[in-house]
Amino acid sequence: MYGVILAGGSGTRFWPLSREEYPKQLLKIFGNRTLIQATLSRISELIPTEKIYVVTTPPQLEQIRFQLSLETHSKLNYISEPERRDTAAAIGFAAMKLQKQDPEASMVVLSSDHFIKDEPEFLKSLCIAEKIAQEGYLVTLGAKPIRPETAYGYIKAGPSLPLAHGASKVEQFIEKPDRAKAVRYLEDENTLWNTGIFVWKVRTILDEIDRFLPELSEGLKEIGKTIGTEKEEKILQTTYAQLPSISIDYGVLEKSEHLAVISTDMGWEDVGSWNALDEVIPRDNSGNIMTGNVVNVGSTDSIIYAGKRVVGVVGLENIVVADTDDATLVCNKESAQDVKKLVEVLKKHNGDAHRIHRTVIRAWGSYTILEEGTGYKVKKLVVNPKSKLSLQMHENRSEHWVVVEGIATVTCGTSVYTIPANQSTFVPMGVKHRIENATNDFLRLIEVQSGSYLGEDDITRFEDDYGRVLSKKTE
Repeated sequence: MYGVILAGGSGTRFWPLSREEYPKQLLKIFGNRTLIQATLSRISELIPTEKIYVVTTPPQLEQIRFQLSLETHSKLNYISEPERRDTAAAIGFAAMKLQKQDPEASMVVLSSDHFIKDEPEFLKSLCIAEKIAQEGYLVTLGAKPIRPETAYGYIKAGPSLPLAHGASKVEQFIEKPDRAKAVRYLEDENTLWNTGIFVWKVRTILDEIDRFLPELSEGLKEIGKTIGTEKEEKILQTTYAQLPSISIDYGVLEKSEHLAVISTDMGWEDVGSWNALDEVIPRDNSGNIMTGNVVNVGSTDSIIYAGKRVVGVVGLENIVVADTDDATLVCNKESAQDVKKLVEVLKKHNGDAHRIHRTVIRAWGSYTILEEGTGYKVKKLVVNPKSKLSLQMHENRSEHWVVVEGIATVTCGTSVYTIPANQSTFVPMGVKHRIENATNDFLRLIEVQSGSYLGEDDITRFEDDYGRVLSKKTE
């Protein structure tokens, strides 16, 4: 069995903590691991890491690769979608890759941002699911509801299958219900939460995509012909954007006659919105969840997330407050699902509040945007010990660097030299350059950019420790 982790989502309902280029799967929402690190650790108990594929998009690939390299020294496989085309395309593309490698493979598909309390039960269910998948079924894991949840989809289990304990044919997919229906579903032992965790043979899912989504199937076949060849990247760029954007649930599973569900009691939660924290993080005696520098007087049943600056709350009830360096969210818990609508409004405005944080984490360290205006941008860079940025060049801007702490090793053109604290240097436009921290301490410097275009995509790489050579990506 192979593992496929879908990690291309933007996590808009967790704004402002989650952004398009730093979504919730990259966050430590509970525990000491990020959600995607926990997902990899969980599935690695069953599947060797060299048989696990992570599907994501270019803006997230670098950070995901960096985070998961901290979890394992084994070789993971990464599949980069040129753009998001929903889960049917992502799963189909991964299946095409696996089919080339192992035509008889089965695959487990799971999201990168779920919480599972009982991991042994989860792994046991996957083993049962694999046996059923070998009989030609598309298998989904269902979770026994523990509350009348209106934010989840449901599955109605039908007649039991004789192949394994707890498995049934699927009778019906149920959309997110209203409160009254959710209460009724809670009392029906045959109605389960749809976890979006699937197991099937690669051949089976590709046959079903061909049957129900022929346009998608044709595009995937065109891409499949070039997998592993020099033409793959070019065909992927031209063909992938034309693939239909549809979920695997709507496009295939709700139409297939070969669908089975396993009822599990694994303590599953989709960490989809701020409300989900109530189910995975212990609350205080007043029903609050409070993180960071919070001062509270008399608030109840609320979620308050703060960073370094003080967030004071008085007499709140059933409220979410999430504060970051550049944005603050305040909403009623009942409206937490609508944060996604707020992000859509932000996208229509000029600005990056929906896309990136002021502080952007990179494999080599981080940068924070301090100030920007027409023709200039000021950043604070922190370079980790024994780390370096890529050897790069900008076509539209020059840069001044002022070292405020540590010692920088600078490459500028053909020159290589060191700059101690309280010293500066200038990098002209169009000149190859690099910053390196060769010491065991952190390096901090201020970067002042000047030029006609200051976007993060104005960068050409020539050498890089993180696999980004000769690509136009962010620093």
